[in-house]
Amino acid sequence: MAHHRSRFEPVFAAYFDGLLKDRGPLAGSTFAPRCVELLRDQSLRGGKRLRVALLHEAARLVTGEEVPGLDAAAISVELLHTHGLVHDDIIDDAPLRRGAPSTYYAYRADFPGRERTALGLAVLAGDLAAFLSVQVLLEAPLPDGLRRAMAATQTRAAADTVLGQFLDLERDFPPVPDEEFLHTVTEYKSARYSILAPLRLGLLAAGEDPDRYADGLHRYAVLVGIYEQMRDDCLDLFGDPAVTGKPVGTDLREGRRTYAVDALLETVGGADRDRVTAALGDPACDTDRVAEIREIALRHGVDALLHRRMTGYARAASQEAARWRPRWREEAVSFFEALPLWSVERRA
Repeated sequence: MAHHRSRFEPVFAAYFDGLLKDRGPLAGSTFAPRCVELLRDQSLRGGKRLRVALLHEAARLVTGEEVPGLDAAAISVELLHTHGLVHDDIIDDAPLRRGAPSTYYAYRADFPGRERTALGLAVLAGDLAAFLSVQVLLEAPLPDGLRRAMAATQTRAAADTVLGQFLDLERDFPPVPDEEFLHTVTEYKSARYSILAPLRLGLLAAGEDPDRYADGLHRYAVLVGIYEQMRDDCLDLFGDPAVTGKPVGTDLREGRRTYAVDALLETVGGADRDRVTAALGDPACDTDRVAEIREIALRHGVDALLHRRMTGYARAASQEAARWRPRWREEAVSFFEALPLWSVERRA
Protein backbone atom coordinates (compact mmCIF):
# COMPACT_ATOMS: atom_id res chain seq x y z
CA MET A 1 0.00 0.00 0.00
CA ALA A 2 2.76 2.46 0.92
CA HIS A 3 4.67 1.63 -2.27
CA HIS A 4 1.67 2.25 -4.52
CA ARG A 5 0.84 5.48 -2.72
CA SER A 6 4.37 6.92 -2.82
CA ARG A 7 4.71 6.10 -6.51
CA PHE A 8 1.33 7.59 -7.43
CA GLU A 9 1.53 10.92 -5.59
CA PRO A 10 4.01 12.62 -7.99
CA VAL A 11 2.08 11.21 -10.98
CA PHE A 12 -1.15 12.76 -9.71
CA ALA A 13 0.55 16.07 -8.88
CA ALA A 14 2.08 16.22 -12.37
CA TYR A 15 -1.36 15.64 -13.90
CA PHE A 16 -2.81 18.71 -12.16
CA ASP A 17 0.29 20.76 -12.91
CA GLY A 18 -0.21 19.91 -16.57
CA LEU A 19 -3.83 21.10 -16.46
CA LEU A 20 -2.74 24.42 -15.00
CA LYS A 21 0.20 24.83 -17.39
CA ASP A 22 -1.71 24.00 -20.58
CA ARG A 23 -4.36 26.60 -19.85
CA GLY A 24 -6.37 26.18 -23.06
CA PRO A 25 -9.96 26.97 -22.08
CA LEU A 26 -8.69 28.26 -18.72
CA ALA A 27 -7.05 31.25 -20.46
CA GLY A 28 -8.74 34.50 -19.58
CA SER A 29 -10.60 33.00 -16.61
CA THR A 30 -9.79 33.32 -12.94
CA PHE A 31 -12.56 31.01 -11.73
CA ALA A 32 -11.48 27.97 -13.79
CA PRO A 33 -7.82 27.88 -12.64
CA ARG A 34 -8.98 28.35 -9.04
CA CYS A 35 -11.26 25.33 -9.51
CA VAL A 36 -8.33 23.20 -10.71
CA GLU A 37 -6.22 24.42 -7.79
CA LEU A 38 -8.91 23.41 -5.31
CA LEU A 39 -9.36 20.01 -6.97
CA ARG A 40 -5.60 19.56 -6.84
CA ASP A 41 -5.51 20.45 -3.15
CA GLN A 42 -8.45 18.17 -2.35
CA SER A 43 -7.01 15.28 -4.37
CA LEU A 44 -3.47 15.45 -2.98
CA ARG A 45 -4.46 16.05 0.64
CA GLY A 46 -3.82 12.64 2.16
CA GLY A 47 -5.88 9.54 1.54
CA LYS A 48 -4.91 5.88 1.61
CA ARG A 49 -4.93 5.41 -2.20
CA LEU A 50 -6.66 2.08 -1.69
CA ARG A 51 -8.16 2.34 -5.18
CA VAL A 52 -4.71 2.80 -6.70
CA ALA A 53 -3.37 -0.25 -4.88
CA LEU A 54 -6.37 -2.35 -5.95
CA LEU A 55 -5.87 -1.29 -9.56
CA HIS A 56 -2.18 -2.20 -9.68
CA GLU A 57 -2.61 -5.44 -7.76
CA ALA A 58 -5.48 -6.45 -10.06
CA ALA A 59 -3.11 -6.12 -13.02
CA ARG A 60 -0.53 -8.15 -11.07
CA LEU A 61 -3.06 -10.96 -10.78
CA VAL A 62 -2.39 -11.51 -14.50
CA THR A 63 1.25 -10.53 -14.99
CA GLY A 64 4.35 -9.42 -13.13
CA GLU A 65 5.42 -7.26 -16.07
CA GLU A 66 4.82 -3.52 -16.32
CA VAL A 67 1.34 -2.80 -17.69
CA PRO A 68 0.70 0.29 -19.86
CA GLY A 69 -2.25 2.49 -18.96
CA LEU A 70 -2.24 1.98 -15.20
CA ASP A 71 -1.19 5.56 -14.45
CA ALA A 72 -4.08 6.94 -16.50
CA ALA A 73 -6.47 4.49 -14.83
CA ALA A 74 -5.17 5.44 -11.38
CA ILE A 75 -5.66 9.15 -12.09
CA SER A 76 -9.16 8.34 -13.34
CA VAL A 77 -10.26 6.42 -10.24
CA GLU A 78 -8.88 9.09 -7.91
CA LEU A 79 -10.53 11.92 -9.88
CA LEU A 80 -13.86 10.11 -9.58
CA HIS A 81 -13.22 9.81 -5.84
CA THR A 82 -12.50 13.55 -5.66
CA HIS A 83 -15.80 14.19 -7.44
CA GLY A 84 -17.58 12.17 -4.75
CA LEU A 85 -15.82 13.95 -1.89
CA VAL A 86 -16.62 17.41 -3.25
CA HIS A 87 -20.30 16.64 -3.74
CA ASP A 88 -20.59 14.75 -0.43
CA ASP A 89 -19.26 17.79 1.40
CA ILE A 90 -21.86 19.98 -0.30
CA ILE A 91 -24.69 17.61 0.60
CA ASP A 92 -23.44 17.22 4.18
CA ASP A 93 -22.53 20.92 4.55
CA ALA A 94 -19.14 19.68 5.79
CA PRO A 95 -16.59 22.40 6.62
CA LEU A 96 -13.61 20.03 6.82
CA ARG A 97 -12.13 17.28 4.71
CA ARG A 98 -8.90 15.58 5.77
CA GLY A 99 -8.09 18.30 8.29
CA ALA A 100 -8.55 21.29 5.97
CA PRO A 101 -11.47 23.24 4.47
CA SER A 102 -13.64 21.28 2.06
CA THR A 103 -13.88 22.59 -1.50
CA TYR A 104 -17.32 23.99 -0.72
CA TYR A 105 -16.12 25.87 2.34
CA ALA A 106 -13.01 27.10 0.51
CA TYR A 107 -15.35 28.71 -2.00
CA ARG A 108 -17.44 30.14 0.84
CA ALA A 109 -14.28 31.77 2.16
CA ASP A 110 -13.50 33.08 -1.33
CA PHE A 111 -16.98 34.57 -1.71
CA PRO A 112 -18.24 35.68 1.73
CA GLY A 113 -21.89 36.65 1.62
CA ARG A 114 -22.37 35.06 -1.81
CA GLU A 115 -23.64 31.63 -0.84
CA ARG A 116 -25.17 30.78 -4.22
CA THR A 117 -21.92 31.59 -6.03
CA ALA A 118 -19.93 29.38 -3.65
CA LEU A 119 -22.46 26.57 -3.99
CA GLY A 120 -22.55 26.78 -7.77
CA LEU A 121 -18.76 26.75 -8.07
CA ALA A 122 -18.44 23.78 -5.72
CA VAL A 123 -21.01 21.81 -7.76
CA LEU A 124 -19.11 22.64 -10.95
CA ALA A 125 -15.82 21.58 -9.35
CA GLY A 126 -17.23 18.16 -8.53
CA ASP A 127 -18.67 17.87 -12.04
CA LEU A 128 -15.33 18.77 -13.61
CA ALA A 129 -13.53 16.07 -11.62
CA ALA A 130 -16.05 13.47 -12.84
CA PHE A 131 -15.70 14.45 -16.50
CA LEU A 132 -11.91 14.60 -16.27
CA SER A 133 -11.90 11.07 -14.86
CA VAL A 134 -13.32 9.79 -18.17
CA GLN A 135 -11.32 12.16 -20.37
CA VAL A 136 -8.00 10.96 -18.98
CA LEU A 137 -8.85 7.41 -20.07
CA LEU A 138 -10.09 8.42 -23.52
CA GLU A 139 -6.83 10.29 -24.13
CA ALA A 140 -4.53 7.56 -22.78
CA PRO A 141 -1.99 6.16 -25.30
CA LEU A 142 -3.70 2.77 -25.49
CA PRO A 143 -5.43 0.71 -28.21
CA ASP A 144 -8.86 2.09 -29.11
CA GLY A 145 -10.76 -0.94 -27.87
CA LEU A 146 -9.04 -0.90 -24.49
CA ARG A 147 -9.59 2.86 -24.08
CA ARG A 148 -13.30 2.47 -24.77
CA ALA A 149 -13.64 -0.50 -22.42
CA MET A 150 -11.90 1.32 -19.58
CA ALA A 151 -13.89 4.51 -20.13
CA ALA A 152 -17.11 2.49 -20.18
CA THR A 153 -16.14 0.91 -16.84
CA GLN A 154 -15.64 4.32 -15.25
CA THR A 155 -18.81 5.77 -16.77
CA ARG A 156 -20.87 2.93 -15.30
CA ALA A 157 -19.13 3.36 -11.94
CA ALA A 158 -19.86 7.10 -11.95
CA ALA A 159 -23.55 6.57 -12.75
CA ASP A 160 -23.81 3.92 -10.02
CA THR A 161 -22.23 6.31 -7.54
CA VAL A 162 -24.81 9.01 -8.25
CA LEU A 163 -27.61 6.44 -7.87
CA GLY A 164 -26.02 5.45 -4.57
CA GLN A 165 -26.10 9.07 -3.44
CA PHE A 166 -29.85 9.16 -4.09
CA LEU A 167 -30.24 6.01 -1.98
CA ASP A 168 -27.99 7.48 0.70
CA LEU A 169 -30.29 10.47 1.09
CA GLU A 170 -33.40 8.29 0.93
CA ARG A 171 -32.32 6.08 3.84
CA ASP A 172 -32.75 8.95 6.30
CA PHE A 173 -36.49 9.16 5.57
CA PRO A 174 -39.19 6.74 6.79
CA PRO A 175 -39.45 3.83 6.85
CA VAL A 176 -36.35 3.02 8.92
CA PRO A 177 -33.95 1.16 6.60
CA ASP A 178 -33.07 -2.44 7.32
CA GLU A 179 -29.54 -3.80 7.02
CA GLU A 180 -30.13 -5.00 3.47
CA PHE A 181 -30.98 -1.48 2.37
CA LEU A 182 -27.80 -0.17 4.02
CA HIS A 183 -25.84 -2.81 2.11
CA THR A 184 -27.43 -1.63 -1.15
CA VAL A 185 -26.54 1.99 -0.39
CA THR A 186 -22.96 0.95 0.33
CA GLU A 187 -22.68 -1.12 -2.84
CA TYR A 188 -23.86 1.64 -5.14
CA LYS A 189 -22.41 4.67 -3.38
CA SER A 190 -18.94 3.32 -2.75
CA ALA A 191 -18.16 -0.35 -3.47
CA ARG A 192 -18.82 -0.21 -7.20
CA TYR A 193 -16.52 2.75 -7.87
CA SER A 194 -13.96 2.29 -5.09
CA ILE A 195 -13.46 -1.48 -5.26
CA LEU A 196 -15.08 -3.07 -8.29
CA ALA A 197 -14.07 -0.48 -10.91
CA PRO A 198 -10.34 -0.53 -9.98
CA LEU A 199 -10.39 -4.35 -10.08
CA ARG A 200 -11.97 -4.36 -13.53
CA LEU A 201 -9.68 -1.59 -14.84
CA GLY A 202 -6.55 -3.40 -13.67
CA LEU A 203 -7.61 -6.66 -15.27
CA LEU A 204 -8.57 -4.90 -18.52
CA ALA A 205 -5.20 -3.13 -18.71
CA ALA A 206 -3.42 -6.47 -18.20
CA GLY A 207 -5.35 -8.08 -21.05
CA GLU A 208 -7.85 -10.07 -18.98
CA ASP A 209 -11.62 -10.08 -19.53
CA PRO A 210 -13.18 -9.19 -16.14
CA ASP A 211 -16.63 -10.29 -17.31
CA ARG A 212 -15.45 -13.91 -17.11
CA TYR A 213 -15.06 -13.50 -13.35
CA ALA A 214 -17.80 -10.93 -12.70
CA ASP A 215 -19.54 -12.79 -9.86
CA GLY A 216 -16.42 -13.30 -7.76
CA LEU A 217 -15.17 -9.76 -8.32
CA HIS A 218 -18.58 -8.39 -7.37
CA ARG A 219 -18.77 -10.47 -4.18
CA TYR A 220 -15.31 -9.32 -3.10
CA ALA A 221 -16.08 -5.67 -3.86
CA VAL A 222 -19.36 -5.68 -1.92
CA LEU A 223 -17.86 -7.42 1.12
CA VAL A 224 -14.92 -4.99 1.22
CA GLY A 225 -17.27 -2.05 0.68
CA ILE A 226 -19.50 -3.08 3.58
CA TYR A 227 -16.74 -3.42 6.17
CA GLU A 228 -15.07 -0.22 4.93
CA GLN A 229 -18.36 1.69 5.30
CA MET A 230 -18.97 0.16 8.73
CA ARG A 231 -15.51 1.27 9.68
CA ASP A 232 -16.11 4.84 8.47
CA ASP A 233 -19.42 4.94 10.35
CA CYS A 234 -17.70 3.63 13.47
CA LEU A 235 -15.00 6.31 13.22
CA ASP A 236 -17.68 9.00 13.07
CA LEU A 237 -18.73 7.97 16.58
CA PHE A 238 -15.56 6.56 18.12
CA GLY A 239 -12.74 8.11 16.04
CA ASP A 240 -10.10 10.62 17.03
CA PRO A 241 -10.46 13.86 15.01
CA ALA A 242 -6.70 14.42 15.25
CA VAL A 243 -6.21 11.17 13.35
CA THR A 244 -9.20 11.14 10.99
CA GLY A 245 -9.08 14.85 10.11
CA LYS A 246 -12.82 15.38 10.60
CA PRO A 247 -15.13 15.93 13.59
CA VAL A 248 -16.97 13.09 15.32
CA GLY A 249 -20.71 12.86 15.77
CA THR A 250 -21.68 14.27 12.37
CA ASP A 251 -23.92 11.31 11.49
CA LEU A 252 -25.63 11.48 14.89
CA ARG A 253 -26.20 15.22 14.59
CA GLU A 254 -27.56 14.87 11.05
CA GLY A 255 -29.87 12.01 12.00
CA ARG A 256 -28.23 9.63 9.55
CA ARG A 257 -29.17 5.95 9.82
CA THR A 258 -25.67 4.52 9.46
CA TYR A 259 -24.40 1.08 10.46
CA ALA A 260 -23.08 2.59 13.71
CA VAL A 261 -26.27 4.48 14.55
CA ASP A 262 -28.40 1.41 13.82
CA ALA A 263 -26.15 -0.76 16.02
CA LEU A 264 -26.49 1.82 18.79
CA LEU A 265 -30.29 1.86 18.59
CA GLU A 266 -30.36 -1.92 18.35
CA THR A 267 -28.29 -2.34 21.51
CA VAL A 268 -29.35 0.30 24.04
CA GLY A 269 -32.66 0.58 25.85
CA GLY A 270 -34.46 2.52 28.57
CA ALA A 271 -33.20 5.97 29.52
CA ASP A 272 -30.02 5.51 27.45
CA ARG A 273 -32.07 4.87 24.34
CA ASP A 274 -34.11 7.99 25.06
CA ARG A 275 -30.90 10.04 25.22
CA VAL A 276 -29.69 8.59 21.91
CA THR A 277 -33.04 9.17 20.21
CA ALA A 278 -33.16 12.77 21.47
CA ALA A 279 -29.67 13.47 20.11
CA LEU A 280 -30.33 11.82 16.76
CA GLY A 281 -31.01 14.55 14.19
CA ASP A 282 -30.57 17.40 16.68
CA PRO A 283 -28.37 20.10 15.06
CA ALA A 284 -27.70 21.51 18.53
CA CYS A 285 -26.02 18.26 19.58
CA ASP A 286 -22.68 19.67 20.75
CA THR A 287 -19.33 18.02 21.50
CA ASP A 288 -20.23 17.24 25.11
CA ARG A 289 -23.46 15.57 24.08
CA VAL A 290 -21.70 13.52 21.43
CA ALA A 291 -19.21 12.45 24.10
CA GLU A 292 -22.14 11.38 26.29
CA ILE A 293 -23.62 9.27 23.48
CA ARG A 294 -20.23 7.75 22.79
CA GLU A 295 -19.91 6.81 26.46
CA ILE A 296 -23.33 5.14 26.32
CA ALA A 297 -22.25 3.24 23.21
CA LEU A 298 -19.03 2.08 24.85
CA ARG A 299 -20.83 1.01 27.99
CA HIS A 300 -23.19 -1.15 25.95
CA GLY A 301 -20.39 -2.65 23.84
CA VAL A 302 -21.49 -1.11 20.54
CA ASP A 303 -17.86 -0.64 19.47
CA ALA A 304 -17.13 -4.33 20.04
CA LEU A 305 -20.32 -5.35 18.22
CA LEU A 306 -19.36 -3.28 15.17
CA HIS A 307 -15.83 -4.66 15.23
CA ARG A 308 -17.15 -8.24 15.23
CA ARG A 309 -19.40 -7.47 12.28
CA MET A 310 -16.60 -5.75 10.35
CA THR A 311 -14.28 -8.66 11.02
CA GLY A 312 -16.92 -11.10 9.77
CA TYR A 313 -17.25 -9.30 6.44
CA ALA A 314 -13.47 -8.95 6.18
CA ARG A 315 -12.99 -12.69 6.69
CA ALA A 316 -15.62 -13.42 4.05
CA ALA A 317 -13.78 -11.12 1.62
CA SER A 318 -10.49 -12.89 2.37
CA GLN A 319 -12.13 -16.25 1.72
CA GLU A 320 -13.47 -14.98 -1.61
CA ALA A 321 -10.00 -13.82 -2.66
CA ALA A 322 -8.51 -17.18 -1.67
CA ARG A 323 -10.73 -18.82 -4.31
CA TRP A 324 -8.84 -16.86 -6.99
CA ARG A 325 -5.63 -18.77 -6.25
CA PRO A 326 -5.88 -21.49 -8.92
CA ARG A 327 -6.42 -19.03 -11.76
CA TRP A 328 -4.20 -16.05 -10.89
CA ARG A 329 -0.71 -15.24 -9.60
CA GLU A 330 -0.06 -16.21 -5.98
CA GLU A 331 1.67 -12.98 -4.98
CA ALA A 332 -1.25 -10.76 -6.00
CA VAL A 333 -3.90 -13.15 -4.70
CA SER A 334 -2.17 -13.02 -1.31
CA PHE A 335 -2.47 -9.24 -1.34
CA PHE A 336 -6.25 -9.39 -1.85
CA GLU A 337 -6.53 -12.14 0.74
CA ALA A 338 -4.59 -10.20 3.40
CA LEU A 339 -6.00 -6.73 2.70
CA PRO A 340 -9.41 -7.03 4.43
CA LEU A 341 -8.22 -8.04 7.90
CA TRP A 342 -5.37 -5.50 7.78
CA SER A 343 -7.81 -2.79 6.72
CA VAL A 344 -10.24 -3.49 9.58
CA GLU A 345 -7.51 -2.90 12.16
CA ARG A 346 -6.03 0.34 10.80
CA ARG A 347 -6.70 3.53 12.77
CA ALA A 348 -7.56 6.07 10.03
